[in-house]
Amino acid sequence: MINDPFSHSVASTISPAESCIAITPDDTLLLPVATKAIYVGEGGDVVLVAVGDDLPVTFRNVGSGAILDVRAKAIKATGTTAADMVGLA
Repeated sequence: MINDPFSHSVASTISPAESCIAITPDDTLLLPVATKAIYVGEGGDVVLVAVGDDLPVTFRNVGSGAILDVRAKAIKATGTTAADMVGLA
């Protein structure tokens, strides 16, 4: 068992991520969990739907290694050219 000195801390939108999920862009499916942020391994455009929205928005020319500080519920395949994305939740 790992010693986690922060196990009794309250999670918030500004606290570090407690889990990571590989993201495969999809035009119909939602992510399994809303993100706090998205790590972009290979740069390009990212089309996402934020937690509070119903329509997608495009983040253009996101650089490799960038972190998008956005709570997303979906990453769309159509229009997304970035790759190797990881959701931080």
